[in-house]
Amino acid sequence: MKILATVKKIPGGLMVVPLLLGVMTNTFFPGFLQFGGLTSALFAPAAASTIIAVCMFAIGTSINLRQAGTMIKRGTVLLLAKFFAGAAVGLLIGRFFGLGGIMGISALAIVSSVTNSNGGLHMSLAGTFGDAEDVGAQALLSINDGPFLTMLAFGVSGLAAIPVKSLVASVIPILFGMILGNLDPDIADFCRPAGSVLIPFFAFPLGAAISIQNLVTGGIRGILLGLFCVLWSGLVCILADRYINKRPGYAGAAIASAAGNCVATPALVAAATDTMLPYVESATVQCAAAVIVTTICVPILTSWAVKKWGDGPTFNAKRSVGKPAEAPVSK
Repeated sequence: MKILATVKKIPGGLMVVPLLLGVMTNTFFPGFLQFGGLTSALFAPAAASTIIAVCMFAIGTSINLRQAGTMIKRGTVLLLAKFFAGAAVGLLIGRFFGLGGIMGISALAIVSSVTNSNGGLHMSLAGTFGDAEDVGAQALLSINDGPFLTMLAFGVSGLAAIPVKSLVASVIPILFGMILGNLDPDIADFCRPAGSVLIPFFAFPLGAAISIQNLVTGGIRGILLGLFCVLWSGLVCILADRYINKRPGYAGAAIASAAGNCVATPALVAAATDTMLPYVESATVQCAAAVIVTTICVPILTSWAVKKWGDGPTFNAKRSVGKPAEAPVSK
């Protein structure tokens, strides 16, 4: 049976399918989750945090501090643009409409989904349309994995009292991974597969904390959230890529997604502040739907940007042709 291959054909399948299985289990067989022992340790909702922490550590090992120059500039600009796109709108809505947000989409859902990006999707598109520096920029963009930037946005805004200790605690696994990965590249190579391998394992317990009623309720709003994520963050990031990085814009389009990790962010933020607890279930299912929508739409947006402004190799070739020839060295 080609179970894994079938799951991978579904947009965001490694996250979404286990998540839905967790939802179904919690809805129809909740006793299984309280079975106890290793069974509950792996499948019950409480299992998600530890598995996510391991995933964050593995991602940290891939951040190479020795890569510099053009790659760092491109990655930093896109990282800040993506963070601004999610934080600015989410916090404005929270300020004027309350944390419950608008149209049933909470500020927590908006900031959680829009501030991060699907690293695997970005690297795939950057490898197709871009150059080595575009692919390498993922080392910087990896910083938006996990709940750190979402916590930072709410903490700085004052909409939620996020303790500094919680902010630091959320990034420590990434920092430890980054330190070890840079001290020994073999550690980075060893941990690289863990980022994708662990996704189904934390997706199931996340789903196990959601009822099917919440999933149905959040469906349409999740689709709207996904479309907003693509269109708004895509616009901001394309403009940043074109006018700050002086690039064609395809890299900005390629990060207009909501990463699978964002499904875990609402619960992790709520663990740091009780203020967010009422919005966790709805935000989680909306983020899950947004992951599917953005995974489908972002490649379309990126292809459009390439057709309109060109790809990386073409842009680099034109720029090289336009450079003045070096003056001959007099002997």
